[in-house]
Amino acid sequence: MVFSSLLFIYVFLPACLLCCFIRRGVSWRNGALIVFSLIFYAWGEPVVVFLMLTTVAVNYEAALLMNRRRRKIILIAAIVFDIAMLLVFKYSGFLVETLNALPGISLPVPNIALPIGISFYTFQVVSYIVDIYRGEVEPQTSFPRLLLYVSMFPQLVAGPIVRYGHIAREIGKREPDFKDICAGMNRFACGLAKKAILANICGSLSATYMDSAHFGSLSVMGAWFGLLMYTLEIYFDFSAYSDMAIGMGRMLGFRYHENFRYPYIAQSVTEFWRRWHISLSSFFRDYVYIPLGGSRKGRIRNLLIVWALTGLWHGASWNFVLWGLWYFVFIALEKPVLNRVLKAAPRPLRHLYLMLVVMLGWVWFYFTDMGEMVAFLGRLFGVGAAGFIDMGLRLEVTNNVFFIFVALLACFPVVRVLKQHCARFARRSAKAEHVIFLLRCAVTGALLLAGTVLLVGNSYNPFIYFRF
Repeated sequence: MVFSSLLFIYVFLPACLLCCFIRRGVSWRNGALIVFSLIFYAWGEPVVVFLMLTTVAVNYEAALLMNRRRRKIILIAAIVFDIAMLLVFKYSGFLVETLNALPGISLPVPNIALPIGISFYTFQVVSYIVDIYRGEVEPQTSFPRLLLYVSMFPQLVAGPIVRYGHIAREIGKREPDFKDICAGMNRFACGLAKKAILANICGSLSATYMDSAHFGSLSVMGAWFGLLMYTLEIYFDFSAYSDMAIGMGRMLGFRYHENFRYPYIAQSVTEFWRRWHISLSSFFRDYVYIPLGGSRKGRIRNLLIVWALTGLWHGASWNFVLWGLWYFVFIALEKPVLNRVLKAAPRPLRHLYLMLVVMLGWVWFYFTDMGEMVAFLGRLFGVGAAGFIDMGLRLEVTNNVFFIFVALLACFPVVRVLKQHCARFARRSAKAEHVIFLLRCAVTGALLLAGTVLLVGNSYNPFIYFRF
């Protein structure tokens, strides 16, 4: 089950909200939310629920034992278990295929179904157990409350990666009011519209030009147009799910941290990763990079490890590792060398540099087949391309010029600026506040309706990060 499905929007989510608010009291709401979260997780494959329950149970016991016995040994044992589960269920096939590439080795490749969200909840339990070891949070003595933290369906499939300390108080005590519910519904509707309107249309356009079956007739500008549409699709797709997760969390009384802050307006690769998938980059910073020594000891080595792991986290394939190493090269060079050049360059050139790095990086991300990747990179720079531009592309751009303009505009903080102006207007008087409230309700309804209409009429509704 995905957030952008009619079953989820009009059946599952309303039923969950109704059950959570039909009675008062945090114990009732936690119980109802756990039940719905387990139903959500078991929808595709019920067996994987036991894997998650086992992970929660192991870390629950480890956290409690850490106060009474050898802390470091228990910490290491819990982390080894968590990472082992991730390796077995996500990377075992990749590891065996890599070994089979060596001469004289021919091992059977395991075919293990990937549990959805395993990368996200594994990192959550690792952060939980490490934060307890560091003394930053207290162990949760209630198993159901820890289970709720790990299994909560709004952030289970696509994040953000929520640290226990961020929501520990809200798990134990929360009273979402009417304002929280309205704000959450608005954020969810914005995310749904971003997914159904922007991400899906961009994805449909990008598939036309990045499918290897069309390489023979692909022009240079056709390749760049397809890559631009994929660049927009992956941002709208992933940030839309984060928006919906944050909105649902707000409705249920949880304040999740932001996961995207308009990354395509960044002026450097380092800044880009402070704006893109913030919860993941901050996880690697706090739990891998700094413990390894950060920039004080072995900076290049630490960056290499972090970015190789970042790439591998996204998928069990070498193209993802290369994608992570692609960013390693630029981030390793920016601080000692490139930042001096970038500071002297005009803002448009700094932004052009960032977008070229990011867009070419998405080529590594998109193609799991190395041959197709090299072929597409060649088309981008004229090798094997069917001319510079073709009539089909001209017609495609002409037919979609308004949509392309809106999609590009949505990458900038236009909505944030409008919200700030509305907030200032609402503070003028009670009447102004009432007008803004009605306007927000109207916008929420319109976005929900538009998203619903497009979901009904469009069979193209993928979720890129679903496999992670």
